[in-house]
Amino acid sequence: MIQRRTETTLERWLPAPATAPARLHAAMRYSVLGGGKRMRPLLCHAAGEALGANPQYVDVAACAVELIHAYSLVHDDMPCMDNDVLRRGRPTCHVEYDEATALLVGDALQTLAFQLMAEHAAAPDPGRQLAMVALLGQAAGSRGMAGGQAIDLAAVGMALSIEELEFMHIHKTGALIRAAVLLGAHAGAADESTVQELGHFANRAGLLFQVVDDILDAEGSTITLGKTAGKDAAQDKPTYVSMIGLGRAKELAAHLRVEAHAALDLCEVDTGRLAALTDYIADRSF
Repeated sequence: MIQRRTETTLERWLPAPATAPARLHAAMRYSVLGGGKRMRPLLCHAAGEALGANPQYVDVAACAVELIHAYSLVHDDMPCMDNDVLRRGRPTCHVEYDEATALLVGDALQTLAFQLMAEHAAAPDPGRQLAMVALLGQAAGSRGMAGGQAIDLAAVGMALSIEELEFMHIHKTGALIRAAVLLGAHAGAADESTVQELGHFANRAGLLFQVVDDILDAEGSTITLGKTAGKDAAQDKPTYVSMIGLGRAKELAAHLRVEAHAALDLCEVDTGRLAALTDYIADRSF
């Protein structure tokens, strides 16, 4: 239901493919619509539901986070980054269009995310909404996702410590997952204590997501994953599997799952949907 709702809302807010410049807008829609698990919108809506948020407020935050995520995938797949040719079971944006268009698609999706947060009500009061914009900006920037990607690129072929690997993924993957949870909470009646508890949960859930991703990259096939399997190992990237082995990576995922649930247990609101999503993250096979 939330995935369908998000898809419909994204389709409405993305520029129409016939609107000039048509090629850019078609490529934006190609990169966002018709694929993906919409995990970040699911987390955003689950947190919003727990805090009694207006679903229309959460739509804005959820779509903004998903647009940031989609832009990061477009740029991540480009030849100057991971140079991948497959995403969500079809050619990556720079393959389907071209590199220059893919670069502009990422730029345009990122700016559209903040345009949505500026144009539409996403919180009960303007002050809280302004804080949400700042939260999303930090999560996407050099102290969040973009910074994590920079660390990832610099780490190719290097031997990182487990602490350094966790630091990288807290930024590259975890920052946007944490933002999705906290934006949903801020769209509702979140007090400081609940925000801190949900933030701790999101840190564990974000790291869990990455560990499972590393396991799937090692065990999955290109067909089931919808992206090139084994790419991390081929590029000599440090992963949890390469550093501690497949068995211990699975043990770590199980431990992070327990920690995420324990963090939710401390919240004095109904976090049942967040708990179910934690299990989905841990158990996913594609």
